[in-house]
Amino acid sequence: MPDKTFSVSLVTPDGAAFEGEAVMLIVPGADGEIGVLARHAPLIATLKAGSTRVHLGEGDDRVREFATGPGFFKVEHDRAIALADDAVLANEIDRDRAQAQLETAQAELERIERGDSEADRWQIEQRIRHAENQLSTAGTA
Repeated sequence: MPDKTFSVSLVTPDGAAFEGEAVMLIVPGADGEIGVLARHAPLIATLKAGSTRVHLGEGDDRVREFATGPGFFKVEHDRAIALADDAVLANEIDRDRAQAQLETAQAELERIERGDSEADRWQIEQRIRHAENQLSTAGTA
């Protein structure tokens, strides 16, 4: 019987948020959620801010949920790598930090709308979504 696990890396600019073996990985693709199992076909995708779930095996306690920012995703040879600008384990979310991120991003979006900023609108919208995702995930963690 072939091995049903594969190597998963969830990496941010601050380092690895998760490294290990998983039976399934679900990431927030730009066009919808992407689920990956062992022996998945090669894939490259853009990620949006959302929920990344690493399934380690049987049982509810075997899922690690992360609130993740936008980034990129690659699958090859039983290895999945998600590169995100931020990843926070659901039960470690700092609500005050997430609220501050939300307010900062909303203020930047207002500057963009007034024409006072040349920041990338999509990136700012993803930061808003990531902060909102952290706040909603923290409410369920």
